[in-house]
Amino acid sequence: MAVPWKGVINKIDDYRWEIPQTYKQGMRVPGLIYASESMLRHIWEDEAYLQVANVAFLPGIVGYSLAMPDIHPGYGFPIGGVAATRLKDGVVSPGGVGFDINCGARLLRTNLTEEEVKPKIEQLTSALYINIPSGVGSEGKIRLNEKEMEKVLLKGAQWAVEKGYGEAGDIMVTEESGCMKRANPEKVSDRAKKRGAPQLGTLGSGNHFLEVEVVNEIYDREAAQVMGIMEEGQVLLMVHTGSRGFGHQVCDDYVRLMGEAVKRYGINLPDRQLACAPVNSPEGQDYLAGMACAANYAWANRQCITHWARECFIRVFNKGPRELGLEQVYDVAHNIAKIEEHTVNGQKITLCVHRKGATRAFPKGHPDVPAIYRNIGQPVLIPGDMGRYSFVAIGTETAMKESFGSTCHGAGRMESRTAAKRNVRGSDVLHELASRGITVKAASMSGLAEEASEAYKDVAEVVEVTHKAGISRKIAKVVPLGVVKG
Repeated sequence: MAVPWKGVINKIDDYRWEIPQTYKQGMRVPGLIYASESMLRHIWEDEAYLQVANVAFLPGIVGYSLAMPDIHPGYGFPIGGVAATRLKDGVVSPGGVGFDINCGARLLRTNLTEEEVKPKIEQLTSALYINIPSGVGSEGKIRLNEKEMEKVLLKGAQWAVEKGYGEAGDIMVTEESGCMKRANPEKVSDRAKKRGAPQLGTLGSGNHFLEVEVVNEIYDREAAQVMGIMEEGQVLLMVHTGSRGFGHQVCDDYVRLMGEAVKRYGINLPDRQLACAPVNSPEGQDYLAGMACAANYAWANRQCITHWARECFIRVFNKGPRELGLEQVYDVAHNIAKIEEHTVNGQKITLCVHRKGATRAFPKGHPDVPAIYRNIGQPVLIPGDMGRYSFVAIGTETAMKESFGSTCHGAGRMESRTAAKRNVRGSDVLHELASRGITVKAASMSGLAEEASEAYKDVAEVVEVTHKAGISRKIAKVVPLGVVKG
């Protein structure tokens, strides 16, 4: 069988593939794709590798332009892309974060078993669907005036807890403690604030979901138990959503602004979607402050949803929260840019790390890992598609050395949303999942078709690549029982 990428993409080992710096004149670093050989054909055919090469043009980029095995084409950066730039002469690019700023995942454990939950899964899924608004343009139960909106943007998850949505303990096991300190609401447009004000506490659409899951397999019992994942058959809850219309507007505003900045600063790029500005420029600092507002909004959003999800469990099972054991395991961002310290060529350097469709994966002992997990490493939450499975993993030293403490974030699409809807009907997806014992509540049948399993890569293969490459270590596999889709 012909190998179309031979001569362009060079094999380093079974899980690492290099795009040499010589591939395109102007690349400042090589590209590095984490993938199995069987994945490369699709990466080649959808031309995601070209975006990896294009990101390597960014001023100040160090190491590699990286791509995780869930890579697929995105705006400017591929989804699954990671790039780190120097502060002194590097840039920040909104395309390196994406439109759904701090789309992320949150995992809760319970004391419930599959045996207890299965008879009530229809009731529980319906309660979650009713209590937590979902779908395109969905509006929540919270109404924010201008003053309260600014507090959300400054405080993030802390605002929600102060208002009675959740527990202080949730914040202790949230990335950045649920709040980026550089947030400045003055750097966000009124249009963004107006879009965000009615949407706090909503799931949204697309690949966002609430999923009642069952632990199917545990690979490292000691690490799993530290997370409160005790045995096969235990029920968990995963929340996957982001900053809604607010984050989309923040990105949209700054993409336009950066398009002008590129000309002012004389930055030459192979793709206008990579619009950027120097990190330390007024435009770069303003974007980071606005992005932090959107990240904080997303953490507040997941915090409110967590509170209402707990209420559903309490009502359906007629048990108190302590008896149910509804404790947060972790909350991690999938789309974000962070100012972090990393070692490059033997020297410690402060960098702007873009993670777009990628998850932070810091190792044990790192000061940014919550104290409860410092002896095992940061939990990594990797959602799959609603018909198969998801994974819990932990960060590693290899990730710190190679990928700026990053790993994959999910399955990654195989088909566009349009193609998925052309190939399958939502009603067929619903019936097929029901036949396998998975209860689904969805805002629309077309949205359900977009999220069919066949539209996604097999997340088990994605996770196996990151596990074998050593940039994260798998701890447990979970399978869906009930799903609420936006």
